[in-house]
Amino acid sequence: MTEKEDRLQQFRELRTTIRGSETILVVGVDIAKNRHHAFFGGANGKTLWKKLIFDNNIQDFKKLQDMVNNLMARHGLQRCVYGVEPTASYHKPLAEYLIRNKEQVVYVSNVAVKHNRALLDGRWDKNDTKDAANIADLVGQGRCQFYDLAENDVRELRSLLAYRAKLKKQEHALRMRIRNNLLAQYFPELDKQMPQGGQDGLILDIIAQDFSPAQIADIPYETFRHQHNLSKRHIVQEQRLRTIWEASQESVGCNLPASAVWEGKMLVNQIRLTRQIKHELEGQLKEVGKTFPAYHYLLTIPGFGPIVSSMTLAAIGDAHHFTSRKQVLRLAGLDLSASRSGKTSNSAIPVISKQGKVALRYALYQAATIASYKDAAISNYFTRLLKGRELERGIKMKMRIKLAAKLLVIAWTLMKRNEVFDSGYFKT
Repeated sequence: MTEKEDRLQQFRELRTTIRGSETILVVGVDIAKNRHHAFFGGANGKTLWKKLIFDNNIQDFKKLQDMVNNLMARHGLQRCVYGVEPTASYHKPLAEYLIRNKEQVVYVSNVAVKHNRALLDGRWDKNDTKDAANIADLVGQGRCQFYDLAENDVRELRSLLAYRAKLKKQEHALRMRIRNNLLAQYFPELDKQMPQGGQDGLILDIIAQDFSPAQIADIPYETFRHQHNLSKRHIVQEQRLRTIWEASQESVGCNLPASAVWEGKMLVNQIRLTRQIKHELEGQLKEVGKTFPAYHYLLTIPGFGPIVSSMTLAAIGDAHHFTSRKQVLRLAGLDLSASRSGKTSNSAIPVISKQGKVALRYALYQAATIASYKDAAISNYFTRLLKGRELERGIKMKMRIKLAAKLLVIAWTLMKRNEVFDSGYFKT
C-alpha cells in the first residue's frame, strides 16, 4: 500500500468514527496569505484552546505542532486531524508541510463553511477566529473531504490549466474592451461584424491600423482591400470586408481621436500576445500530458483532444481514489438533484447539480457535441436518446449533457483499466 492509499484509508475511517469521539483533537485553521488563525477543540464540540495566530513560515508551523502536542498530552487525546478551508493557493504550503510530517489533513468546502456559519449561531458574523471554529465544527461532524496531495506531474498539469483559464479570461476582457468601449462609440457597424472565438483576425487588422469610418469611406474599396491583403483570405472574409467598407459610408460613429487609435493598437497587441502565450502553453500541456500513460488512452475517446484529455486527467488524478461512478459525476457537477418537497415532490424533475468543476463540465459538453456528429457509434446512441422526444424543447442540450456524463465515466474507466476506447460502450 502506498503512502497516499494509506492516507485515503485513514480518512475513510475518520469519516465514520470522528463524530462524538473523545480521543480526537480537531484543529480548524482559517487560512490567509500571510497569517493563519487556528482553533483547537474536541470532536464532541468541546473547546480546548480558542485561538492561535501563526505566520506562514516554518518556525510558526512548528509552533502549531507544539501546541497540538501539548494539548494532546494535557487532555489524553490519541490522534489529531487538521481541517483547512481552501483559499486560493494559500493553504498549500501549510497542508503540504503537515502531510510531509505524517499529520492527517482534511479540507472543508467553501459552501459548507458558509452554510454552517449560520447554523452555529444565527447572528454569527464572519471573522477569522470564528471561521476557524466553524471549520473545526464541520470536521468534527465528519463533513470534510480528503486532502489529495497530488504528485508533482499532476500539480504541474493543474497549474498550467489554471494559467490557461486566466489567459482565456484576459483575452475575453480585451475583446470586450474593444467592442464595448471603442467600436460601440466610434464604429458601431464594425462591432456587428466581429465574429465569435478567435476568427477575428480581419477585424483586429483593421483596428490595429486606423478604424476611423470617415477615413475608410474616403478610399476606394480596392485600395481598402489591398491594405488588408485580402488575396490570402477566405471568401467569407472578403464579403465581410466589403460589408465593413459599405457600412463606413454611412456610419453613425463619433469622431475618432488619436488616443482611441493608439488604444486600439495596444489592445490588439495585447490580444495577439495573449493568444501566442496561450498557444505555447497548450503545446506545453501536450508535452506534460504525454508523460501520463492514461493521457494516451483518453485521446482515443471521440471528442477528446489534448485539452479535454488534460483537463480530465488533472481533475481525476488517481482514478483508483474513486470507488463509484457517482463520485466521478459529482466531481464535474453532472450528478442529478431535485427539490422534492410538498405537493410537487413526485413530479420534480432532476437536473444536474452544477456544484463541481465548471471548466471540466463545459469541456465535456463540447466533447459530447463533437462526438455526437463525428463518431458513428456515438451518433447512433445519441439518436436513440432523442427517439420519440425530438419535439421537446431543449432536448438536444439535455441529451448532450447526458452524453457528456457518460463520456466522463468512460474516461474514468479507461484510466483505471489502462485500456483504449471501445465503441461497444455505446451499443447498449
